[in-house]
Amino acid sequence: MPSPPEYACVSRRMLTHKLEKVNLKDKTTADGQDFTQINPRGAVPALEISSGVILTQNVAVLTYIGQKSESKAFNPTPDSIAFFRLLEAIGFCEDVHSTIGPLFASDLPDITRERLIGLVDRRLSQVEALLEKTGNGYLLPVGFTQADALMAVIVNWTTPLKIDISAYPLTSALRDNVFARNAAQKALKEEGLI
Repeated sequence: MPSPPEYACVSRRMLTHKLEKVNLKDKTTADGQDFTQINPRGAVPALEISSGVILTQNVAVLTYIGQKSESKAFNPTPDSIAFFRLLEAIGFCEDVHSTIGPLFASDLPDITRERLIGLVDRRLSQVEALLEKTGNGYLLPVGFTQADALMAVIVNWTTPLKIDISAYPLTSALRDNVFARNAAQKALKEEGLI
């Protein structure tokens, strides 16, 4: 069963985790399990927090990981505006995800691809404006949060999709800064991505 992803670095400690790779095309785990038995939607992330108790969806997984953190940025007081701003930022990441993700489909008609690229530009303009507003290189005034880690992953998809994001220097810098973090480098190595 999948366990907390290696991105679970919070504060100055690492949450114990076990990585389980998933082939999303055939919906199987690296050890041959049917991933839809773990997450019926067949999507990642899936986080087993105890035997048979699995969380899915980025907003739930990232909030759960944040609540295990000693960092106030990752774990703002529930019912505070900071808590809801964090959820809002994670939700915004999903808006960006929903515009970039479909571009991985190999059978998209050119006209659909062009329209999606227009939507990607609109969303990346919004990311850029938000980063300009905070002025600290992150999505929220409190600094680095799990929303930034998620946004960096999503923005990084522009590379294999060959989407030029040079018009969005703050967004590019966010991605680069997140991936330069020690925990991100460790995660990328563990996943065999570098």
